[in-house]
Amino acid sequence: MAKTDDDRRPKYQRIADSLREAIQSGDYGPGDRLPGENDLMTTYDVARMTARQALSVLRDEGVAEARKGAGVFVRAFRPIRRRGIDRLARDQWGNGRSVWSTDVEDRALEVDRITVSEEVPPERVSAVMNLTGEDTACVRRRRFALDSKPVLLATSYLPMSLVAGSRITEEDTGPGGAYARLTELGHEPVHFREEVRSRMPSQDEVAQLEMSSGTPVILICRTAFTDGGRAVEVNEMTLDAASYVLEYDFDA
Repeated sequence: MAKTDDDRRPKYQRIADSLREAIQSGDYGPGDRLPGENDLMTTYDVARMTARQALSVLRDEGVAEARKGAGVFVRAFRPIRRRGIDRLARDQWGNGRSVWSTDVEDRALEVDRITVSEEVPPERVSAVMNLTGEDTACVRRRRFALDSKPVLLATSYLPMSLVAGSRITEEDTGPGGAYARLTELGHEPVHFREEVRSRMPSQDEVAQLEMSSGTPVILICRTAFTDGGRAVEVNEMTLDAASYVLEYDFDA
């Protein structure tokens, strides 16, 4: 383990950095087993706890995953490249394609734990959609899994006064999804705003997304607006940060 006199990183961090560099250089590929605690103890002359902490760093970053009784392996899951602009283009949902089709390519996408209900939305959502009093929203909750790995939780709010009786209130919204149905109802989304932040996950989020402990989540709140500036959907998404690359491609 290379060390300079002014390298004040903890030993476990230097080991983790060395292993990460080996993964990035291709010395260890997806699915390869990393050196175990005993190997690291011998190679770096450190205590077992130090070796364990080094491997924990890589697991928490989503770089590696532990397999019970087998060791720690380089994570084989390919991160999703979420193309934030292309996926919302009207050419996508306007032609019956899911906004996800830009992200998943030929990979297997599954949507489960779908619930649709009528509720009074949280105040933060009501304020954005200009709902008052007991105005209700159609609330759509679902979980997305890619290659059998849960990667995202989403909760969408749409004014019930706009979507009552439409397929938006059903589990399957049909080709093009909710945006295509809104267009058919005369409320076509023409402008989107996304707010992005991150935090550590709740225990429920860890369980639903089957995340490694210590991995943060990315929160994206997307609001869809009509040409007249009316907010017709607020979509609150929780992403497993280790599963995503956020890409925004636009002209100067």
